[in-house]
Amino acid sequence: LKTGFLKWKPDYDSAATEYGKAAVAFKNAKQFDQAREACLREAEAHENNKALFHAAKAYEQAGMMLKEMQRLPEAVQLIEKASMMYLENGTPDTAAIALERAGKLIENVSPEKAVQLYQQAASVFENEERLRQALEMLGKASRLLVRGRRLDEAALSLQKEKSIYKEIENYPTCYKKTIAQVLVHLHRNDYVAAERCVRESYSIPGFNGSEDCAALEQLLEGYDQQDQDQVSEVCNLPLFKYMDNDYAKLGLTLVVPGGGIKKKSPNAAQDKARGPTAVGSHADEEEDEYSGGLC
Repeated sequence: LKTGFLKWKPDYDSAATEYGKAAVAFKNAKQFDQAREACLREAEAHENNKALFHAAKAYEQAGMMLKEMQRLPEAVQLIEKASMMYLENGTPDTAAIALERAGKLIENVSPEKAVQLYQQAASVFENEERLRQALEMLGKASRLLVRGRRLDEAALSLQKEKSIYKEIENYPTCYKKTIAQVLVHLHRNDYVAAERCVRESYSIPGFNGSEDCAALEQLLEGYDQQDQDQVSEVCNLPLFKYMDNDYAKLGLTLVVPGGGIKKKSPNAAQDKARGPTAVGSHADEEEDEYSGGLC
């Protein structure tokens, strides 16, 4: 990097190579802080050399050193910076992969940040028309939102997933996303949105008449009539139980408003069986109580 009478410009390319070697040596020696510092200097040298892709790689490596030191928020910041440089360099796929990696790092520490990173990665993939990868990222974001009980955002995320699955004509997965949507809406106590969601899905080829459609209609009927037994019965179907864990839990914990209708007691059933005679005798008892007048 030094300049002199015979060397007017710093040799950033060679400097970056040497810093890269130093970073590897420090990493092998488990001296992660020095390795991070070497990576940052390597990135700076690449930037000065206008080699954005290599600079981004170095920032990403610095982030991984911070991960080894359990400094996850700082690690994510550097990986985000790297992803921006990948985009600037014209390599969006690498940018999206970096964002996904950052999301995985921070998922258990800060789910909110992880959701944001997955959604950013999904947007990048979608812009590149790599819809399957975009769906994978959106799926991760939706599950985290459900896990964090951010149900309004989860409903929107699931709707976006469903529309892309419809676009690529993966209709069976659309049915599954409809089930997830309905469970989310019912947990939000929004029966109208859940019903509308099913009604709109009739336009998806094959949905009307499918097992999924029949189960959802039965679920909505039970919920509307406050029949907890019917709701629990539907939510215990394999169709619901073998969904992604976060959605299966929504089904198993779904409670109808007002606590549901209680099962009729055996005595009530017997009274019904005895019919009008029993009712008449009960009325006679009431009359006898006041037969001698109020006094």
